[in-house]
Amino acid sequence: MNNRYSYKDLEVWHLSISLAEQIYKLTRNFPREEKFGMISQLRRSAVSVSNNISEGKGRLTAGEFRNFLSIARGSSYEVNNLLELSLRLGYCKAEEQINLSELNDKISAMLFKLIQNIQMPKKNRP
Repeated sequence: MNNRYSYKDLEVWHLSISLAEQIYKLTRNFPREEKFGMISQLRRSAVSVSNNISEGKGRLTAGEFRNFLSIARGSSYEVNNLLELSLRLGYCKAEEQINLSELNDKISAMLFKLIQNIQMPKKNRP
C-alpha cells in the first residue's frame, strides 16, 4: 500500500472530523436523560467515521484500508439514522439535521469513491 501520505492529507478525513465536532456541539443541547443514550450513540458513530479513516490508513495493506473505509461508511449511515431520529424526537431543528445530513452524505459518497479507487494487488483481485 502507498504510505507516502497521511490520513490528514485526505479531504474526507477533514470533513469527517468537522462532522464529529459539529455533532458534539449539536448534542450539547439534547436532554440530559439522553447522556447515555442518543448523545453517546450519535457522538460515537460520528467519531467512528474519522477514527476508521485514520486507523485504516495506518494499516499495511490496501485491503485492510478498504475494510476500515467500509466501516467508516457504515458509521456515517448510522449518523444519518440517528440524526433523523433526533429530529423526530424534537432534539434538533430541521435545518440542523438537514445541514449535518448533507455533510454526512458528502462524506459517504467520498468514502465510496475512495474505496473504489484503492488499487488491490493483482493476487487479490477476482
